[in-house]
Amino acid sequence: MKETFAEKDLDENVILTKLNTRYEEWNKEDHDVMNWDAKPLSEIVDHIRHTHHAYLMEELPALGQFVTKVYSRHGASHPELKELYHVYNEFKLEMEEHTIKEENTVFPLIKEYEREPSEELLHQIRKADGELEEEHNTVGDKLKVMRTITSDFQPPADACGSCQITYARLAEMEENTFQHIHLENNVLFSRL
Repeated sequence: MKETFAEKDLDENVILTKLNTRYEEWNKEDHDVMNWDAKPLSEIVDHIRHTHHAYLMEELPALGQFVTKVYSRHGASHPELKELYHVYNEFKLEMEEHTIKEENTVFPLIKEYEREPSEELLHQIRKADGELEEEHNTVGDKLKVMRTITSDFQPPADACGSCQITYARLAEMEENTFQHIHLENNVLFSRL
């Protein structure tokens, strides 16, 4: 962590103090905190499908139209939009394929394993999980590239409304995707 602070030229004490203060404020608010470790695997799978996968299947094509529009209209004066266009479309394709693989192959195996555990099913799931975690790393890297291209999702000073919306939606998609990946890698797959 210290390397990140140094690399970004950030004051470690200021950042940690702000984080601790925000956490204390958040902790005093009424939040519905989910203990995923206590939930059945099938409930976690259903949550991922209905929350994260449904979001992606709706957002990816819609946001893709915004990314294309912004690149088409402003790419000449903002060459970074061409790179964003390419990286976004690679990300979109990978996430769509990844989601389909999870829903058609891995999630049914996990539900079957929950009903009737067997070493064979567990082996199939673990093999698929390894591939999925590798894909998670790939899409995570693409999100980081998009964040870099967009200067942490900060629209240019001369940004139009469409560009501002695009950058805000990219930031929202990044947050949702990292929550999705965390839930799969660190909760669902780790329990198997």
